[in-house]
Amino acid sequence: MPTRNTGSMTISALPSRPARSSLRQRMARLAERATTPLLPADYLDLFAPLRSGAELRGRITDVTPETADAATLVLRPGADWAGHVPGQYVRVGVDVDGVRQWRAYSLTHGPRADGHISITVKAVPGGKVSNHLVHAARPGTMVHLEQATGEFVLPTGGGKFLFVTAGSGVTPVIGMLRNLFPATDTGVLRPARSARYDIVVLHVAPSEPDSIFLTNLRGLDQAGAIRLIARYDDEHGVLDIGALDRLVPDLAERTTLACGPGGLLDALQEHHDERGLELLTEQFRVAHRVVGEGGAVTFARTGTTVEADGATPILDAAEQAGVLMPSGCRMGICFSCVLPLRDGAVRDLRNGEITTATRGETGADGVLVQTCVSAAAGACDIDH
Repeated sequence: MPTRNTGSMTISALPSRPARSSLRQRMARLAERATTPLLPADYLDLFAPLRSGAELRGRITDVTPETADAATLVLRPGADWAGHVPGQYVRVGVDVDGVRQWRAYSLTHGPRADGHISITVKAVPGGKVSNHLVHAARPGTMVHLEQATGEFVLPTGGGKFLFVTAGSGVTPVIGMLRNLFPATDTGVLRPARSARYDIVVLHVAPSEPDSIFLTNLRGLDQAGAIRLIARYDDEHGVLDIGALDRLVPDLAERTTLACGPGGLLDALQEHHDERGLELLTEQFRVAHRVVGEGGAVTFARTGTTVEADGATPILDAAEQAGVLMPSGCRMGICFSCVLPLRDGAVRDLRNGEITTATRGETGADGVLVQTCVSAAAGACDIDH
């Protein structure tokens, strides 16, 4: 390093800013050459996968069974996790059989003092990700994350609300309630901020043992934080939406937030529309109402052809055959799975609408379709 004499002292001259920048660049190139074919970041991922600047991941720290087919997973998110509002959901990426699968799960706590987050997963029959997380995930397992999102959140400022939940639809609601009424070893707390809320929870489940978070809900009810109305199909029969006015006499004074199967949400929407009542809904799983005839799906760029039935989304059929597909929410919201249909026809599983493309007649870019909610309606070619 060059020096300059100042009489009694010799001071080292620091490199200029461009020189320091050039030195960093040279060192970075040397590091890349030393780690080829990997990158330095690949080695950092082994030792500090949750560091700032890394791809957002989370490490599972705890797995707690809730029912025979549901479990709560606590995760430590990476340093770049931006936080969430109770009621929002996070997309979780899991590598299953060599294919990265993404699913959306509600966050079941408000912001925690330890910075961790939690999701509760219900194993769906035949579901690759849900069964993997419920039955195979262990503390220490790494998963991929995206930032929290969603508009199904409790309005600020208080008011009178009715929550209608069915099955795992209780998960975003429990996150809101836990944030409003924290539970401690001495019981349920009722902070001043929660005093402005008057909440009734109508929770529906196939049976009492299948009711996720029932202990939490009962504890909140016993503490006077909420009024719980529990209905079990095996005991009370399938919920009659027409009975809402009897179950909740002041229904007209409340804003309803509902999360559950499509059939329940449709019935609630019709009921509330007829009465001019406010309703906010959340649905994570697409209700497949229409079954088409199926057909051969060809992926043009790879030349792979997959036989798909009319009830299976093209995305699922492709992944089952080992074709790596772009995907996101898997419920027709985020549009991450959109691909061009070059030829043939697909059917939207939500409403039965047919989309067609004819090679040589359709525009050069084809017709964009959502593969997560579209099934083959005959032979079709997808540009992927």
